[in-house]
Formats: sequence, structure tokens, C-alpha cells
Amino acid sequence: MKKPPLTLIDHITRRQRDIPEATGSFTTLMQAIALAGKVIAREVSRAGLGDLLGSTGRQNVQGEEVARLDEFSNEVMIDTLSRCGEVCALASEELAVPIRLPSDPDPAHYAVVFDPLDGSSNIDVAVPVGTIFGVFRRKSAGTGLGDEQDMLQPASDLAAAGYILYGSSTVFVYSTGGGVHGFTLHPSLGEFVLTHSDLRIPRRGKYFSINTGNRTRWNEGVSRAAASFESPGEGMGSHSLRYVGSLVADAHRTLLRGGIFMYPADTENPQGKLRLLYEAGPIGYLVEQAGGVATDGTERILEKTPREFHERTPLVIGSPATVEAYSKLAGGSADKPQPA
Repeated sequence: MKKPPLTLIDHITRRQRDIPEATGSFTTLMQAIALAGKVIAREVSRAGLGDLLGSTGRQNVQGEEVARLDEFSNEVMIDTLSRCGEVCALASEELAVPIRLPSDPDPAHYAVVFDPLDGSSNIDVAVPVGTIFGVFRRKSAGTGLGDEQDMLQPASDLAAAGYILYGSSTVFVYSTGGGVHGFTLHPSLGEFVLTHSDLRIPRRGKYFSINTGNRTRWNEGVSRAAASFESPGEGMGSHSLRYVGSLVADAHRTLLRGGIFMYPADTENPQGKLRLLYEAGPIGYLVEQAGGVATDGTERILEKTPREFHERTPLVIGSPATVEAYSKLAGGSADKPQPA
């Protein structure tokens, strides 16, 4: 008889058994994130049939247009995480300030940061989008409201990170520091089942990913590196350009196929475009856990402590050999990947 598939919660529960001090609170938290992902996936899959396409007509704290699905996804994440009882504070790319939650009657052990719907500007044209999240252990006192210190931590301190990709299938990818694992939402079971065990990014890859529409704003080093990827037989050469425009989709392809994704600083975004806390940190954590490299061009992403909630950063992730070659040409240095 064929064995039943291993579900996400089964996988998490088994891993928690190996931790003597585990109380079940982390499993409860991850159940909440998985539930939120299922709700968002349902609405993303039928976006064109309902009233969730298009813009709300408002701008978020960064001055960006807020899509209706952005707003919906943000509300789903906030409501689900607030109810689970294990979160002392949460911060979202769509919130001007974080939400501090009471710990009553029991202590809440975690703070969660998230981008509720990465790539939402592409939703109207059915491009894959996703939810990115990071989970930190609480640093403030165990009772009462959570605090900023619970969230403004370097990605190296993450207890877990992951993303939920809404595309041709819905895929939940996460790590707690012991490798990266992927689960696909089974449409008839309604459960995330294990489909990608112990993901390892190839040492080299044939794809490079960058928004060439920003070419005129790059510095000389970035232009030199990108040109080398584009020109077969010169420098690195023989790479095919793949750029989705949703970080979660580009990161997912890079994890599975190797290569490199680059979103460097430019003259319009001298500090970079991606958010350190909500996007670059969690994605960088996953890439390193899969044996890859995550850098801002000169510094390891996991070593950068956010000074504010919406701080931006350049981001370069990918196969170790490929990122090293990029860094040499671009004039930076890539840190070696940390052991998973």
C-alpha cells in the first residue's frame, strides 16, 4: 500500500521532536502561516473572477500603489497571526508601523515579519506572486506587548524563514536552519505535501536574472558583470536571461536551477530597492541554507541589522561560483556560504 504523503505540519512536528525544549508553539505558528497561505492562494487563483484585481487607489508607506490583493493578503496575514496566540509582534511591508500584540494569558514566543504579496504589481497579468515571511524568537520580556527589538534583528538570528509561491501550483518553502524543504498544496487534500526535500542550489547555473530596463542607472561594475553574463564566450558567458519581476518567483527558480539573481543599487535607488527585513533577509537566509550565497554586493545579507522597518538594500543571490564571479567583476566581494 502506498504511504500517505508527508504534510508540512507532519514535517515540522517531526523536526520539533528533536528539540528537547520544544513546546509546540512553533508548530502552531507555522499552521497559522500555512492557513493564511491557503486563503491567499484561493483568492489569487480566482482574482480575475472577483473584485480583487486592480488598485485600491491608495499608496503604502513607501509611496507605492496598493493593489487590492495586497490589502487582502495583508489583512489575512495579520488576522491569522494575531489569533494564533504565539506572536508578540508583527511587521509588514504594507504597514507604516508594526503591530504589538499582548501575551495573555500565556507568553507569545515569536515575532513575524512579512511581505504579504510580493510581486503584486504583476497580479493583473497572471504572473506568479508570493508571500515572504521571517520568524524571530522573542527578545523582549515574555509577557506584555512585543517590542521593536523583537523584529529589528539580523537575518542570521531568524528562527525560520520561508515563502509561499502562488503560480502554476502553490508551493510552501521553509527552513528552520537545517536545510530547505518545499511543499506543494495538494488540491484535493487541501494540505501542503512534501515535494522538494533538502533543496540544494547548484554550484553553478546557466541563468542570470536582472532588470535590464535599469541598465542606464547601473554603475560601471554592475554593467560590466551583466555584460559578461550576456556575451557568450566572454568572461562568464553562456547564461540565459530570466527575469520575472517577482522576487519570490525569481528566487524560487534560482534555488531550483542555480545561477544568479541581481537587484543592485542604482542612481534612482542608491540604497537598493528591496526591503532588508521583509524580503532580502528571509530570502537570503533560505539561499544560504540551500548552500548558496546572499550578499548586497559587498556585505553578507544575513549580517545586516535593520536600523528601521522599511530599510532597503541591494541584493545578489545565487550559486556560489556564479555570485563569486559576479562580485569580482562588479568590484565587490561575496561572502562564502555558511554551512546548513
